[in-house]
Amino acid sequence: MSDLQFDRAVSSHSTSSTDGLAVTCAACHAAITDSYYDVNGHTVCSTCRIAAEAAAETPRGVGPLAIAAACGFFAAVAGALIYYAVLAFANLEIGIVAILIGYMVGYSVRRGARGGGRRFQILAVVLTYAAVALAYTPIIIRGVTDAQNNGRNEQRAEAMDGTSQSNVVMRGEKALVLFGLAAALPVLVIFNSFPSGLISAFIIFIGLRQAWKMTAAPHIQVLGPYRVGSSTTSA
Repeated sequence: MSDLQFDRAVSSHSTSSTDGLAVTCAACHAAITDSYYDVNGHTVCSTCRIAAEAAAETPRGVGPLAIAAACGFFAAVAGALIYYAVLAFANLEIGIVAILIGYMVGYSVRRGARGGGRRFQILAVVLTYAAVALAYTPIIIRGVTDAQNNGRNEQRAEAMDGTSQSNVVMRGEKALVLFGLAAALPVLVIFNSFPSGLISAFIIFIGLRQAWKMTAAPHIQVLGPYRVGSSTTSA
């Protein structure tokens, strides 16, 4: 079915007609002598029509989602490394690489799932945003280092009065704060550079939208069946 473009819909008033006694399927190139279908403007046989409809369905089960998540994760990590390199060495405007990350993650998720659908769109958008946030891991690492240093000082002080339990609670709270800070970093950077940060926000939005579009379920329109040799107009 590689010859069919399922992402292009045709008008509900399109006309399909044949003048000979046989037509050729656009997908499998087999001769059709009885009836055929119009799938997004392509003449196909009944077998290829069934395959086209199956390809447009969202893959179900945990397996495709797990494979898509793994493929998208590695793409997100690679995109985050590229993003960080651009920020650290090229000093370019934040958000430019987000479009590339959206493409990388969207492509990887779709290939891993072997299809698309709403749950894969959500997965791709989350991974794309996470990759942008992951590009700021050096900031988080510095924060963790500072927290560890403070924790050691607190341990020394609390070892003298026997209150080590409160130290564990405080370190847990700091870990949650750092995790929340990592998730909010792209937003914080945008607001920190306001109003020029609006451009960065728009570019990041384009990257997220790219990932969303690339993992959408294929849209097909099937018209027919039509009898070979007859001239019919679809309703």
